[in-house]
Amino acid sequence: MPGESGNGPTHFDLNTGARMPAVGLGTWKALPGEVGQAVINAVKVGYRHIDCARVYDNEVEVGEALKELFSTGVVKRDELWVTSKLWCSDHAPEDVSKALTKTLQDLQLDYIDLYLIHWPFRTKTGTRGFDPEIMAPLCLPETWAAMEGLYASGQARAIGVSNFSTRKLEDLLKYAKVPPAVNQVECHPVWQQSSLHNLCKSTGVHLSAYSPLGSPGSWVKGEILKEPILTEVAEKLNKTPAQVALRWGIQSGHSVLPKSINESRVKENFSIFDWSIPPDLFSKFSSIHQQRLLRGDFAVHESCSPYKSLEQLWDGEI
Repeated sequence: MPGESGNGPTHFDLNTGARMPAVGLGTWKALPGEVGQAVINAVKVGYRHIDCARVYDNEVEVGEALKELFSTGVVKRDELWVTSKLWCSDHAPEDVSKALTKTLQDLQLDYIDLYLIHWPFRTKTGTRGFDPEIMAPLCLPETWAAMEGLYASGQARAIGVSNFSTRKLEDLLKYAKVPPAVNQVECHPVWQQSSLHNLCKSTGVHLSAYSPLGSPGSWVKGEILKEPILTEVAEKLNKTPAQVALRWGIQSGHSVLPKSINESRVKENFSIFDWSIPPDLFSKFSSIHQQRLLRGDFAVHESCSPYKSLEQLWDGEI
């Protein structure tokens, strides 16, 4: 990683004292057969942060790539930040530790730098998907207590959550003995999450942005890179809209997790530390119309889910 330049930050300090690299490689929707090479390419370019999850079904291949990077001396384990996530079917307290053990085996690691509860939503143990018949009652305080056990053991160097609304994060902070280090959520110029940002800043929880480019090419239909203000700023700065969207993120105070398997785009997405968006252009972003792209309809059901509507899932933040 480049050092803390005038155009940083290259890292963000977490409430655990750890320093998390500001840009990570997302691995969601990265296909087996492609994801390993993408990880290797990214680390060779300079990425020191890889964002994984059990449900992405590619942690075994990511683990092989990490093993190769470590054994060939490209990077040392303590120089690389690796995040993974607890899936909805492993929320029962007795399953939390087993789930991390499986992830560590797949990734061929002794510890994870950050372990997140993937969604504030639970399905029955051993199931896949979101069918109404496998939805289960929430047990977030118990799940979080088990996460705290992983932190105490050192297997997870930091713990946190993902897809938590402002209200759900407030609730968690009331019962957590160990506060979450991170809340990883959708965040980009078209969904800026200002109230959640404010809570995170005031409580020492770091906001980390998935889909910082709006997930082009996935089933989440987001054309944020065509947003007129973004393209106008990119043109003025002689940068790509993707670079401007990512730079907006780190200047807003959150880490960004762009996903790409294309080698040139992986490199382009990392080239955001030797320039910045000047204040007059940065202020234009506040006028962009806001819209959540990943709505979470799969977690809503009138009788089987704890969330009868999207309003309830996001506590009005939609």
